[in-house]
Parts: sequence; structure tokens; C-alpha cells
Amino acid sequence: MKKWLRRTGWILVFLVVVLPVAFIAADKIWPLPIKQIEMARTVVAADGTPLWRFADKEGIWRFPVKLDEVSPDFIDALLTYEDRHFYQHPGVNPFSLMRAAGQLASSGRIVSGGSTISMQVARLIDPHERTFGGKLKQLWRTAQLEYHYSKDEILEMYLNRAPYGGTIEGIGAASWVYLNKAPDKLTASEAALFAVLPQAPSRLRPDRYPERAQAARDKVLDRLAEFKVWTPEKVVEVKQEQIWLAPRKNPHLAPLLARRVIKGSQESIVETTIDASMQR
Repeated sequence: MKKWLRRTGWILVFLVVVLPVAFIAADKIWPLPIKQIEMARTVVAADGTPLWRFADKEGIWRFPVKLDEVSPDFIDALLTYEDRHFYQHPGVNPFSLMRAAGQLASSGRIVSGGSTISMQVARLIDPHERTFGGKLKQLWRTAQLEYHYSKDEILEMYLNRAPYGGTIEGIGAASWVYLNKAPDKLTASEAALFAVLPQAPSRLRPDRYPERAQAARDKVLDRLAEFKVWTPEKVVEVKQEQIWLAPRKNPHLAPLLARRVIKGSQESIVETTIDASMQR
């Protein structure tokens, strides 16, 4: 009995003292590389319409948004399709990982990745190779994210970094480029489509492959109906909408003004009093 108590005591010391201290030390040695990411800058009209965008050093354009600046339908679709237990798990969903491992073992191929939104953000912030070592690195970065940031902050990181094809990253930039409107104005159909688009942005580009995009959107709608997030009536109604989007179009208005005002500001979004319709 004494031997068992002694062993239990050492295990508790390891879990309560050694492990946290080791984690904090490792976090100091290998910090998250978030600050290394340069946010693109955008000059906007009085109503928030982008006039001109200045991409980052890699040519990527992001239009930063907050959670309350995105359609609630989009958040519903995203969490239901990608990570239903986002607000409950500690960054890694063990049940999803076990399901993904079982599907891989039974079918010999990856059916679902098991990655949570936190894990996807970790990969976007610090890309890794698709190896066992790369997966361990992703798990480490995920633990750091959950340690330093709240769930809402992590979700905002995803909203601003998810790939939407080419040089477009984040729901803000995607909404303006594809639809020429703010992300809080997305319809239910658009919200469902944009929730799945980052999975394969080139293959599902709605302006080039509307049939593929519509099939992917309908998978999201089926999931929303399955888990009773949206009513069956709403899902049936949204499925009636056909997908067709105009070719992507970057904001190209008032270039001379944009270059002038950007020099006097360090903000990601630089506001002006320009009327976008009149400028066009």
C-alpha cells in the first residue's frame, strides 16, 4: 500500500508541478510565431467598402474582421461542419482523432482528418510537414494557442487566416473579393459555401466550378440539418439556391489617394470619407 501511495504521489507531482513548469519553459524557448505574420493593409470608403488593398510581403491579402463582424449563419455553418465541440475541448478532440485513426485503419486512406479549428490555426500559423513529427509539432502549437488565447480569439484567427484560394486569406477578404460585400451580410447559402471552401479552395472555386461548390455547400447544409442547428425548412429553402459567382475581383479604386493616406497610418484598415459609388 505504501509503495502504491508513493508512486501515486510522484505521478501527482509530475502532473501538477513538473509538467506545467516544463510547458512554460518550452513555451518561452519556442514561442508562437504569430507576431511574425504581417497583416495586409486596406484603404476603405466611408461605408467600409475596400477601395485599394496593399498585400503583405508574400502577396497575401487579408481583410481583418472581428467575430461580431461576421454573419452568425457563417459561424453556425463553420462550427457545425468543422468543429462542433470547439468551445468544449482543450484544443484537441480525442474522439475525432480516434475516429480518424479508425477510418484510416479500416479504409487505408484518410477519410476525415480529425483536426479541430485550434489545430488548423496552429498549422496556418506555423506550417508543418505531413509526417508524425509534423503532427507532434502541430499538437504543441495547438497547446500553446489554447494556453495564450481564448476560444473567441482563436476563432478570430481562423476567420482571418483561412485560405480561400490564391492570395486571398480570411472570410473578410473572400467576402469582398467574391461577393463585393461585408461578411456580416452573407446569406445562409453563402455562409454554408464559405464555411467549406477553405478545405479545397482551388477545386471548389465557385466562379469556376459551381457544381462542385454547390455539392460541397449541400454537405454543410446536411450537417446543419442533422444536428438540428438549422430547421429542416430553412435547409430545404437554402438548397434551392443555385451557386454562381462572378470571377474574383480585387479592390482597385482611388489608387493615388490610397497610397497617400497609407503613409500616415499604421492601421490594418485605413478609413476615408470617400463615397465608393461615386468613386466608381
